Amino acid sequence: MTLYRPGRDVLLASSLEVAPKLLGAVLRHETDEGAVAVRITEVEAYIGDGLDPGSHAFRGRTKRNAVMYGEPGHLYAYFTYGMHVCANVVCSPEGEASAVLLRAGEVVEGAELALRRRSGPSGRAIPSRDLARGPARLVVAAGVRLADDGADLFVPPFDLQLPSAQPDYETGPRTGVSGAGGSVSYPWRYWLPGDPTVSPYKRHAKSHD
Repeated sequence: MTLYRPGRDVLLASSLEVAPKLLGAVLRHETDEGAVAVRITEVEAYIGDGLDPGSHAFRGRTKRNAVMYGEPGHLYAYFTYGMHVCANVVCSPEGEASAVLLRAGEVVEGAELALRRRSGPSGRAIPSRDLARGPARLVVAAGVRLADDGADLFVPPFDLQLPSAQPDYETGPRTGVSGAGGSVSYPWRYWLPGDPTVSPYKRHAKSHD
């Protein structure tokens, strides 16, 4: 599939419109260790300010979610469960909280480096499909850190390219989201059907039907 570097205006729409456009996109991150690029296969859309009970911005702007309200095309990174970092692409005009969580992808460049990052000192074997299968794994494989919160994805060391044609995709409830935000009323998870790197769906124990 042909890729291109979009203008920032492509991300000015709501995350509900931008999310499917990111399927098949390639996010590349270069560090002192080398470069890793991930083809995105699964995402989730989040909006805020009383509109989305699953969003960090549901109750408005905070120090933690401030990047969600900023210029589109920046990285919103946050710490979760006291142990994982997750990465989002900020979209919508400035002042509107909207972001797309990168849930899973395929490592298409730098697989050896991604494997070293994921396997750690143990050097355990990890199937290629699992290198970036899940939001925390994707971040580790790509070398994204919490300190990258606010980074411009159109400026080195990051590079974001989108597919020139919209691939077919499926939608469903977001995974692991508690309360009403994890219900079928919010089918804001988007994925490439049949792709082996898509993470398995996990319904939160406290989500509503």
